[in-house]
Amino acid sequence: MNLDDRVPEAPIEHMWSTHKEHLRLVGPRTRPHYRVIVVGTGLAGASAAASMAAMGYHVECFCFQDSPRRAHSIAAQGGINAAKDYRNDGDSVHRLFYDTQKGGDYRSREANVWRLAELSASIIDQAVAQGVPFAREYGGLLANRSFGGVLVERTFYCRGETGQQLLLGACSALAQQIHDGNVKMHTRTELLDVVIVDGRARGIVVRDLVTGEIRSHAAEAVVLATGGYSNVYYLSTNAKGCNVTATWRAHKRGAGFANPCYNQIHPTCIPVSSEHQAKLTLMSESLRNDGRIWVPRNEGETRSPGEIPEQDRYYYLEERYPRFGNLVPRDVASRNAKNVCDDGLGVGPSRLGVYLDFRDAISDHGHEVIGARYENLFAMYERITGESPWKTPMRIYPAPHYTMGGLWVDYNLMTTLPGLFAVGEANFSDHGANRLGASSMMQCLADGYFIIPITIGDYLSRHPYGDIDTSHAAFADAEREARGRIERLLAIDGSTTVESLHRELGRLMWDHCGIARSEDGLREALARIPELRDRFWNDLRIVGGAAGINQSLEHAGRLADFLEFAELMCRDALQRDESCGCHFREEHQTEEGEALRDDVNFSHVTVWEHTGENVEPKMHEEPLSFEALPLAQRNYKT
Repeated sequence: MNLDDRVPEAPIEHMWSTHKEHLRLVGPRTRPHYRVIVVGTGLAGASAAASMAAMGYHVECFCFQDSPRRAHSIAAQGGINAAKDYRNDGDSVHRLFYDTQKGGDYRSREANVWRLAELSASIIDQAVAQGVPFAREYGGLLANRSFGGVLVERTFYCRGETGQQLLLGACSALAQQIHDGNVKMHTRTELLDVVIVDGRARGIVVRDLVTGEIRSHAAEAVVLATGGYSNVYYLSTNAKGCNVTATWRAHKRGAGFANPCYNQIHPTCIPVSSEHQAKLTLMSESLRNDGRIWVPRNEGETRSPGEIPEQDRYYYLEERYPRFGNLVPRDVASRNAKNVCDDGLGVGPSRLGVYLDFRDAISDHGHEVIGARYENLFAMYERITGESPWKTPMRIYPAPHYTMGGLWVDYNLMTTLPGLFAVGEANFSDHGANRLGASSMMQCLADGYFIIPITIGDYLSRHPYGDIDTSHAAFADAEREARGRIERLLAIDGSTTVESLHRELGRLMWDHCGIARSEDGLREALARIPELRDRFWNDLRIVGGAAGINQSLEHAGRLADFLEFAELMCRDALQRDESCGCHFREEHQTEEGEALRDDVNFSHVTVWEHTGENVEPKMHEEPLSFEALPLAQRNYKT
C-alpha cells in the first residue's frame, strides 16, 4: 500500500500556495466532459458538489435522505472556528493551528492542520456571501464565542443552529447547480459498493430505497462525503441513518482505513433515560461558555440541586484545570465526567449524569442575554426532559459523537485507491486523536469549497474522459455481488431482530472500546464480536423483501458492515499501546489520570489494508513529523 502523503517541500505557511502552483489543471472547456460522483450531501458533500459543478464538471450527487437538506450536518449546533481575530484577543492562523494540534494530542499531519487554519477565514467570507445569518455584535461585526481547548474567542455561530444555517447555504448553492443542469441529484439512494476498473475507482453501485432497484453509475472520479461511524455504538448523537457502509465498502475495495479507534465521546449529551432508547441528543458545547459543571461533593446526595449550598458543590473541572476550567477539550471533559460518576457522585435517576448550571450566568448577565445565546437549546432540553434550564441545572453525560478516524487520504484528499477521494468526517486527516469543538464544520467546508475542487483536477488531468461506462463488466460483477449480499440477508429467516443485535454490539463497544479501553477489555471484545457476527448471519430476522421500501433490510446491511468494522476498531485500539486524546488506555496514564502518550513508538498514523474475508488485515504506518510545533505533553491546568 502506497502512503505517499504528497505534502510539498516548503515552509508550512507556504505549503498550500506552493502546492496549488504545481497542480495540473483541467481547462474550463474540458471540464464538462469529466464526470464526478459525490456521495453525501452534508456540508462536505454539498459544498464539494456545488463547487465542482460551478467550475464546469458534470456532477452526479447521491444521498439516502429524501432531500439533500436533511443530511446530518443540520444537527451541528455550536459554531464554526475561524482565525479572523475579530475579538483582538491574540488569535491567528498559527494559534488555530497550535490549538488544533494540541487538542488532537499531536497525532495529526501538520501540513493538513495548517491548511485548515489558513482556509478558515475564507469559509466565513463564503458563508456570509451566501447569506448565512451569523450572530452579530451591537456594532454589526460578526460575534464570536469560546469553545473547549482554546483561550481565544474564534467561534462564529447562529444561535444554536449553526449547522442548519451553513447547510442551507451550501444546499442553496447546490440547488442552483441542479437547476442549471450541472448536477444530477439522486435522493433516497444508498451506496452499496465502489466499482474498480484497472485499479481505479470508476463508479458506484447503488440501491434505490423506494423501488429496491440496483443500478450502477460511472464516472472519472468518486468523492465520498458520507460522515462518520459513531453509530457502531448504537446509542450516539448521530442520526439513526448514519453508518460506515460507504467507507467500509471502499476499504474492502482497496482504500486504507486510518486510525479507526479514534472516536470522540462528547461531554454534553442528555443522559440515557430508558433501556429501550434508540438515540441520544446532543446539547451544544457552546453551553460550556456560560454553564458551570459540577456534582455534589458527598456521595448519595439526595437534596435537589437548588438546595445544595456552594460549599457542597464540586466544580471538578474548575478545580482540576484552573486555566481552562469548563472549557477543557472534549476528551478531558468526558473522562472527568465519567470519573466523578464512577466515584459515586453522579446525579439523576441512573447516577450517570453531572450538572450544567446557568444560575450564575443568568445572575451576572440577565435573562435576555442568556436567552439570546441559548434560547433554542434551552427549549429543546425542556421538550425532551420536562425540566427548564432556567429553573434547574441541565443534566449531561458523555456520548459517542464524532469520528476522527476514516479513510486515509493524501494532501489532495485522495485515498490509497486512485480516483477515490474522501472529504469531511469520512477522512482521517485533520483532527488527530481528538477534535476541538466547532472544527468539524470548518473541515467539511474547507474540504468542499476550497480543496477538492482544485486538487481533483490534478488527478483528472492525467486520465482520459468517457472511456468507461456502465456496460463494462466490472459494473455487472459489482451489481451481482450487491444482489448476492441482499439475497443472503433475506434468506437467513431467523428469529433475532436487527435492532436487538445492533444494541448488543453497541453495549459491547461502549464497555470495551468507549471512553476508556484496556488490553483485557479489548481482547474480550475481539473474542465476542465474531460470535455476535455469527449470530447475525445465522439467526437474523428481516421482514419483507428486496423490492420497495424495507428499512429493516437497510439497517441489516449497515449492521453487517458495523460488525466487521467493529473488529478493526478494537484491533486498532489494542495495537496502539498508549493513551492519546480520546484513545485512553487505562494502562497508560499519568499520576493525575491524564493521557500518557508514547511518542517513541506511536508518533504515526495507523493505516489498515484489507487482505481478504476472514483474514487478518495488514497494518501500515505513516510517520508524523513535528517541525512547526514540537511535541509537548498537553497541559490544560496551568
